[in-house]
Amino acid sequence: MKIKLLLIDALNLIRRVYAAQPGDDGPGRVNDALTTSVHSLQRALRECQPTHVICVFDGHKQGWRHSLYPEYKAGRSPMPEALNAQMNRFKDAFSEIGVLSVCFPTLEADDVIATLAVKVASRNGNIVILSTDKMFLQLVSDLVVVRDHFQRLDMDHTYVKEKLHVQPDQLVDLFALAGYATNNITGVPTIGPKTAAKLLNELENLDTILSVAYTIKGKLGEMLCKHVEEARLSQSLVRLKDDMELGLNLKSFRYTTQT
Repeated sequence: MKIKLLLIDALNLIRRVYAAQPGDDGPGRVNDALTTSVHSLQRALRECQPTHVICVFDGHKQGWRHSLYPEYKAGRSPMPEALNAQMNRFKDAFSEIGVLSVCFPTLEADDVIATLAVKVASRNGNIVILSTDKMFLQLVSDLVVVRDHFQRLDMDHTYVKEKLHVQPDQLVDLFALAGYATNNITGVPTIGPKTAAKLLNELENLDTILSVAYTIKGKLGEMLCKHVEEARLSQSLVRLKDDMELGLNLKSFRYTTQT
């Protein structure tokens, strides 16, 4: 039987569900979010039909990106305290429907998911990443798809090309140029996604763009020459690590349909 692994970006799911609940922050809203998150996850299981499933939570300590760039994710709204205090309840509830969770103290879910996806794809398994975070689109391939659960939309190779106008393997360089505001990654000032995509379609990658920046006329060339370090830093920050040592055995996460 061919593996089909469903990887769930846990906080992306939970926080979006929580934000959609009416009322003030507090126990009642958390309870509603818990019930809705479980139902939402059950729907994802029905729609994706995985053989294996892993729910990945962010670690609670700052990791390598904060060490490299202290302003990483600065300005992002913190998780509501009432919600944060109940994360174990979410993990327990997910476990009750057959979905086990993992969390590594200093690792972001993004890198854990990337590592798992690349490892399973290397064995010719199919992977569905359940998240609305477009950072994951850099992993898209014939075997890896990113699914926006809320819109029931599979973001595949065609989606990336049509929406972002580059190939999936160019997305790291697109975000390096244009930045990724969600994580407070600046990129090169004044360069937006359309300009970044145009540069990449003409010159293929960030290395080539920066090497010929001095030949690019006007403000664009000036900004590229002036902000080489920012582009390189942004490139490092947006590239997902896919070779982490996790010590996980996929057999432990086989999914059996609940009755």
